[in-house]
Amino acid sequence: MNNAYGSWQSPISSDLIVSESIGLGGVTHCGDDIYWLEGRPQEGGRNVLVKLSHDGTTVDITPPPFNVRTRIHEYGGGAYLISDGVIYFSNFQDQCLYKQVFPDAPKLLTPPSKRRYGDMILDSGRGRLLCVCEDHSNPDTPPENTIIALDIATGQIETLIAGDDFYTSPRLSPDGSKLAWISWNLPDMPWDNSTLWIGAVDKKGSITERQPIAGGENESVCEPRWCNDSELYFSSDRDNWWNLYSYDGTIQPVYQFDAEFAYPHWVFGLSTYGFQDQSRIVCTYTRGGRWYLGAIDMVAGELKTFDFPYTNISSLTITPQEALFIGGSFTESPAVIKLNLETGETTILKVSTNISLDPSYISIPEMIEFPTDNGLTAYAWYYPPRNPDYEAPEGTLPPLLVKSHGGPTAAASSSFSLRVQYWTTRGFGYLDVNYGGSTGYGREYRQRLNGNWGIVDVRDCINGAEYLVKRGRVDGDRLAISGGSAGGYTTLVALTFYDTFKAGASYYGVSDLEALAQDTHKFESRYLDRLVGEYPREKEIYRQRSPIHYIDRLSRPVIFFQGLEDKVVPPNQAEIMVAAINSKGLPVAYVTFPDEGHGFRKAANIKMSLDGEFYFYSRLFGFTPADKIEPIPILNL
Repeated sequence: MNNAYGSWQSPISSDLIVSESIGLGGVTHCGDDIYWLEGRPQEGGRNVLVKLSHDGTTVDITPPPFNVRTRIHEYGGGAYLISDGVIYFSNFQDQCLYKQVFPDAPKLLTPPSKRRYGDMILDSGRGRLLCVCEDHSNPDTPPENTIIALDIATGQIETLIAGDDFYTSPRLSPDGSKLAWISWNLPDMPWDNSTLWIGAVDKKGSITERQPIAGGENESVCEPRWCNDSELYFSSDRDNWWNLYSYDGTIQPVYQFDAEFAYPHWVFGLSTYGFQDQSRIVCTYTRGGRWYLGAIDMVAGELKTFDFPYTNISSLTITPQEALFIGGSFTESPAVIKLNLETGETTILKVSTNISLDPSYISIPEMIEFPTDNGLTAYAWYYPPRNPDYEAPEGTLPPLLVKSHGGPTAAASSSFSLRVQYWTTRGFGYLDVNYGGSTGYGREYRQRLNGNWGIVDVRDCINGAEYLVKRGRVDGDRLAISGGSAGGYTTLVALTFYDTFKAGASYYGVSDLEALAQDTHKFESRYLDRLVGEYPREKEIYRQRSPIHYIDRLSRPVIFFQGLEDKVVPPNQAEIMVAAINSKGLPVAYVTFPDEGHGFRKAANIKMSLDGEFYFYSRLFGFTPADKIEPIPILNL
């Protein structure tokens, strides 16, 4: 038996992951029925709306080939709405809105066009949908973002709010007399500076008497919700942390706590709190790298946290008796969960995977705090290798895979992940880094990356790996780094300008900041102004931090995975880098997926990328995989 790290036989195969796993999101309820979205790799990544009836039966609502997904901002979210049993949704293929009364087939609401829709609410008193619209009709100008009203009977569209670069979260008061929404303008991103507005809705349905309520300079606001006809709640980071506030003419903090009660607004439809009644908010918050579920007594001003094992909580929706959410833990994959708010009893409604793994194979992560540059501290989850069937040869240490998450404002998840355990059960250590810039540690921690992208993130990943090496936990000669999108950029910078890592994998990563600034979608078109510097005035900084211009300094093998339909980081970013590395004679592999965009959704492609990365490291680090993995072409090896 080969006991060397990396050569362990794992009970988790890539086939098992893609055949038995789905994505979960968009949990909501309508009466006694519960709904959620399932992203199914086995169906080409199709997002299917599923209903769990009060009698316990589960049924798919949207039939093939419908795919409930919107492409607003390219990242989407908020793609469906249910009211009184009527379903409204955006279909990915044509980006049109549809109306469906199950079991009837969906019916077209909007004609084919260059518009995209999302974040819908129903204005029932006026027979219309209100939503965010992104219009790509003019190819010579950036798309126009507005808040529109769609007459459900006629399909007629009326623009309600326009003029700002971006909008999100149109929320109508219960009596229909007021509308709240959030806007922001370039070069800001919504987690930098955004503004919360309230406007009156007149008899014709137009928005009048608009006034800004919160936000503006040095403040990010998100998730407005009406508690009643006059009281609006929202999250703000005005005091460093995204905490909850109320507004009924004046702004008051609901509960102040050194924790985040919100996410950065990359996608629509985020939900982190709701009202059980007029005096109790049920909410999620993140602290120390993990999420919690709690209830705020608004009269007493107290927060009580529920005692259960879930460490990652999202897509929260509240009824008077229950909390519904997607929850995962260190040992449990994400699942749709129902919590009885009075008894604390939880019920699993739908699991994201049918794989049942013996607990003895599960690597439990450790939250580590490690010193980084400038006397600061950074954070990461470390998963040690674990497989009870093997004991590594004495005197050897495991290879380490450092994960650099995307965003870069995202955060390492504390949910059980089969993809992480794929590595640890084969004998790898896995370090998931919450580098400076990550969400969950306050505005100041997010702002560490301002002007320092390609520096702070990279140094934190390096310092995290070296922290484990110094403590004798991993093999310093077999360190790899991997990341997607922004994490791919961090990976490429680390491999180009430093020699800590011996190999890496870039998933649709950025190699040329200048090209990204000139060729990306509207939502992120000025993102780099804050992360790097104003372009083109700071053009030299862009060049200095772009790996593509310093191939002479790159001496590490890299594997690239790229969707050819990617509009966020176009394929030419990878192709130029691959050609340059190949010309140096370094080992390099380039795996493309013609039918994928920014992120991979199809089962065959997910399998190929996971196995392909593992195969790449096996050739470079000198171990023999226990699995029969289809070889991928590696140039210069």
